[in-house]
Amino acid sequence: MRRFVFTLALAGSFIATAVYGLPAPSSLSAREKQAVAPRATPAPRPQTPTAVIPESSRPSTAVVIDAGHGGFDRGGIPGQRVPEKKMTLDVAQRLKAVLTAYGYRVVMTRDSDVFVRLGTRVAIANSYRDRDAIFVCIHFNAARRGSANGIETYFYSSQSLPLASAIHYYVAGGAPTPNRGVRRRGFYVLRKTTIPAVLVECGFLTNATEANYAQSSDYQQKLAEEIGRGIRERSLVASTSAANRLAANNTTVPLQPFIDQTHYRDPDLARSKRGKRSSKSSSKSTSSKRKHSSDSDSEKRSSTRKKKSAPAQTEN
Repeated sequence: MRRFVFTLALAGSFIATAVYGLPAPSSLSAREKQAVAPRATPAPRPQTPTAVIPESSRPSTAVVIDAGHGGFDRGGIPGQRVPEKKMTLDVAQRLKAVLTAYGYRVVMTRDSDVFVRLGTRVAIANSYRDRDAIFVCIHFNAARRGSANGIETYFYSSQSLPLASAIHYYVAGGAPTPNRGVRRRGFYVLRKTTIPAVLVECGFLTNATEANYAQSSDYQQKLAEEIGRGIRERSLVASTSAANRLAANNTTVPLQPFIDQTHYRDPDLARSKRGKRSSKSSSKSTSSKRKHSSDSDSEKRSSTRKKKSAPAQTEN
């Protein structure tokens, strides 16, 4: 009996606690109304308009980078200590990375130590002529005179002058060597391309100081960045339209004066031309000798005939 009474008392205490622990009916209905009531739609946030990049400042579809020489073609002059083919490839590969980061499509005429014919390099460049492409050829200079030094940039067609001006402006301006200027010259790779094309001579490997610079990874990277900057800002050259200058906050790149050297021959083709000329001259000399011998033979024959015919006439 006592156990029964104790159990009833304990159960009663639990029921009372549960009952008094519940919220009041009024507050419960308010919560239910709040849960069921429709919520207000938040006001839309104002969207900032996306800036439209002007067409003139967008990257070109393709930049064809040509690392000079390669393979058995070491570059430079006989006895040169630093191989030009290696230096040009190092700078070209760094330039490829710089331009890729800018969003350009990059095409390499060679990406390893292989020999590529000049005609093939030109054909690669011209295959992108309908895609707003440009052609940049990387070289290093050489001279018999060890004191020769400085930066040169070459172009040929008038459409290539703004590109040459921009690249030379930044490369020569940032290099610790003299500025040898922009030059117009009929190098094969410049004369035969149908897109804007330049050839950058990044210093003399026959000059001890500049050869040390060229072998430094920091200097190679600096050259690549300066060439890349010139490519990006070629539309800001002073001769371009006022709209481009206005879009760039009136920032312009000065159009560089140039030296016309189109009367000079392309040294890359000198050997082949000399070989052709020597073969032609030898063939000409051989043919002239043959002609001379045939002429002398005919003369001998005619004189013999005359001698034979002369006594007969006397006898008659």
